[in-house]
Amino acid sequence: MLRGIEHHGMEVDCEGCAGCCIDWRPLTGRDIDHERRGPFEPLDDTYNLVPLSREEVRGFVDAGYGDALRPRLWRAEDDDRSVTLDGVDVAAIDDRPVFFVGLRKPPKPVAPFDRPSTWLRACVFLDPTTLQCRIHDGDHYPHACSTYPGENLLLETETECERVESVHGGRRLLDDDPPDVTPLFGPGAVGERVFAHPEPERVAGTVRRFRDDDLTAEDRAEFVAVATASSPGTLVVNDERYEQALEAVSNADSWAGRAIERWTERAGGFGASAPDPDVARRVEDDDGAPPTPGW
Repeated sequence: MLRGIEHHGMEVDCEGCAGCCIDWRPLTGRDIDHERRGPFEPLDDTYNLVPLSREEVRGFVDAGYGDALRPRLWRAEDDDRSVTLDGVDVAAIDDRPVFFVGLRKPPKPVAPFDRPSTWLRACVFLDPTTLQCRIHDGDHYPHACSTYPGENLLLETETECERVESVHGGRRLLDDDPPDVTPLFGPGAVGERVFAHPEPERVAGTVRRFRDDDLTAEDRAEFVAVATASSPGTLVVNDERYEQALEAVSNADSWAGRAIERWTERAGGFGASAPDPDVARRVEDDDGAPPTPGW
């Protein structure tokens, strides 16, 4: 029996999958590249990084989850839309590097698609045991997650559900009628989902760490604070709000952030054999992670 979940009127079968929450490329041997935004290629290799709105970023920061967030920069080849940092041309607006903020994806022991438990990058809020989101339909559940794969269907691009079907069989996308959703990166995205850092020289040293997936807590806090202090439709950053957010993110100590550290210390290489996902009960649940409803 299919266990469907409705996302804005679309029905998808998520049980045993979580393909949109997990970097499952090590299980396929396929080179899947769909993180590109037009001519821009991300500096990092995080798969399915969820773009958060300014209000969502603020909500996570205010709830103490600043340590669960990370930024993304893009490489650019257009001189008119780029600025050079550390010898790399990155996408920019008025010489300000542009970025978005998403949820971190640490290695976790997960067993999707009836496969043995494997170390794969997974959303910080994904419960490895149930393969369900710990904040699903809660106050902080991202809009991009609640409407997925609506934008893909609207833009007629392949969904993660369809990628899983093509590799592992079965039916995941039970309803392919595009819902009435607004594209995440439309004309009004600046200051709302796409942010511009006002001082490029302050983040010039981060480019290598973006590429090496080695961002520091200070790197993440800097970008998240700018996003929190941004204003919709403009490049204005509120200095007072920036300072407040920088302090809040720098001091964040959530169960999610602590779990990231523990998983990272335990993990083997991506795609390597992992312990039973039930170990998450000790790493996450016993440290205050919210429960999932189960299937």
